[in-house]
Amino acid sequence: MLFSIACLALTATPGPDMLLIASRSVSQGRSAGFASLAGIQTGTYIHALAMALGLSQLFLIVPLAYDIVRYVGAAYLLYLAIQVFRSSGQSAFPAPDTQRYAVAEMFWQGLLTNLLNPKMVLFVLALFPQFVRPEAGSIAVQILVLATVLNLIGLLVNGIVILMASHMGLMFAGRSRFRRASQLFLGTVFAGLAVRLLLEERR
Repeated sequence: MLFSIACLALTATPGPDMLLIASRSVSQGRSAGFASLAGIQTGTYIHALAMALGLSQLFLIVPLAYDIVRYVGAAYLLYLAIQVFRSSGQSAFPAPDTQRYAVAEMFWQGLLTNLLNPKMVLFVLALFPQFVRPEAGSIAVQILVLATVLNLIGLLVNGIVILMASHMGLMFAGRSRFRRASQLFLGTVFAGLAVRLLLEERR
């Protein structure tokens, strides 16, 4: 219960993930929002598995590893920002024949954005061990259960955000100025997250 409350406080607080998901939903629709969320939550499982295997400890033992992931993540976000700015004149909502490709692309972008965020690694390292009980059985299974709880709560909170944001996007979808503005907003989000990642220091 205490872990669930901590997860609810985390997911309900506006942050980079929520901003990314909301901007995707506004500019490209509900499918893009849920696909981005699925990628982010898959990344959470990968971080949890890395912790269970002890790989996450590398960030504490080798500080340079943290900086490398941080710089690569920032470069990837800047790349996405440039791609969005270049396509800002296109329709915000993909045509039916490109929907499958667009959804898959949103998933992989969400996954890579999550994996290349070193803050997520440190969050898992800081929170999860407090709720792991060695005497309760497999530590790896417990960590995956905790990751599932986090993802389920995230699905509930961010699902509401996606539905609200995509509805707002549909309301203004016919306006060319809104389509361009929503794409520019998405590109600005990517660029802002990249700058934020570059300026942050490990604490």
